[in-house]
Amino acid sequence: MSDGKLEKPEIDFTPVCDVKLPETELLAQQGKLAQALDQLLALEKQTRQASDLASSTRVLVHIVKLCYQSGDWKLLNEYVILLSKKHGQLKQAITKMVQEVMTYLESTPNLETKLELIDTLRTVTEGKIYVEVERARLTRMLSRIREDEGKINEAADVLQELQVETFGSMEKREKTDFILEQMRLTLAKKDYTRMQIISRKINTKFFADTEQQDLKLRYYELMIQHALHEEQYLNVCKYYRQVYDTPLVKEDEMKWKGILENVIYFIALSPYDNEQHDLLHRIYEDPSLIKLPLHHQFAKNFVTPELMRWPIIQQVFGETLRKTPVFLVGDEAGEKRWGELHNRVIEHNIRVLAKYYVRIRMSRMTSLLDLTEQQAEDFLAKLVESKTIYAKIDRPAGIISFAAPKDANQVLNDWSNNINSLLGLIEKTCHLITKEEMLHSIARVK
Repeated sequence: MSDGKLEKPEIDFTPVCDVKLPETELLAQQGKLAQALDQLLALEKQTRQASDLASSTRVLVHIVKLCYQSGDWKLLNEYVILLSKKHGQLKQAITKMVQEVMTYLESTPNLETKLELIDTLRTVTEGKIYVEVERARLTRMLSRIREDEGKINEAADVLQELQVETFGSMEKREKTDFILEQMRLTLAKKDYTRMQIISRKINTKFFADTEQQDLKLRYYELMIQHALHEEQYLNVCKYYRQVYDTPLVKEDEMKWKGILENVIYFIALSPYDNEQHDLLHRIYEDPSLIKLPLHHQFAKNFVTPELMRWPIIQQVFGETLRKTPVFLVGDEAGEKRWGELHNRVIEHNIRVLAKYYVRIRMSRMTSLLDLTEQQAEDFLAKLVESKTIYAKIDRPAGIISFAAPKDANQVLNDWSNNINSLLGLIEKTCHLITKEEMLHSIARVK
């Protein structure tokens, strides 16, 4: 190579190849394959030593083609390894030979022969950057075979050998597709930690291109499965929103409605914090939500700072929600999420009480929350611990105080602000009185 261009071969063997290749093919057809291969090996050596890439490539491809046409798969394996180990073998010639042999994989008579040929090609391509894409495709074939045999762990391990994100010669779409396959198999293997690590190799900005919608949907489907296992409901909601914002889903009313319903369910299941609060309000403002009246009302209950009585929630929304896969009756995960929804309703109600009450009796709070005293205290303690609210319980008096104590500086600042506000009102009042007096004086003069 010189300045990125192929050097001119010392001798051009094109005329020789034009004669020799048809001759050797005729010999092979006459049953003299060994004689034909001997002649081709001699020609291959000449073209290789002369650095004639075009002719060397033609010879290599012709050799493996004759082995394939003879139906001798063992001989094909031997020659692939033999030719790839030749001293000074041209890289592009090996690449073309490997690509040619890969086309024979679907023609193998049985699975054993196919596996032997894949193993041969993977051996030849190992550690060679110029055939990294071919090796990746071969590895994926092997992984699929192992998966079809029910060997999920082995299929996942085989595929994880390759770090395709470092392959410069592989197109971004194929690279992303390969990583998605790695994610799918690690998820099937139940290796959730590794699956999350692999998912970080994909830059989600790639999905902004509308041509990659199918890959985007596959990616977020896998991420949703992972987040569900980890019970990361806020992440599940975010992933469903990404699916919901995909043009392919937006075009189908049945699809986007189902996705939007899941968005509502999982934002409601998410523990309260600033991010959840902000996202809940943005979802509620989505104009499409009005087309789902029941779910719009469901979201409104969480947005509005008013008490939600759990028996009423069950009565109004229970029948619909309990039929969905998210809260399915009898399903272990569905039952658990239904319990979580009850917890979110209670937490919402306690935040509402903390907003409107300075002090409240425990008996009154338990009746408003439809809980026992111990349950109410447990939920209250949980919210205080997460610093969602401030509360202090006076057990002997049975009173809960939601007013946070103020330090001296805060008390002084509040007093100063109140004084400033009072002085401002006095000044404004004096100004209005003076104005009235002037108006009355003018009226008397007239």
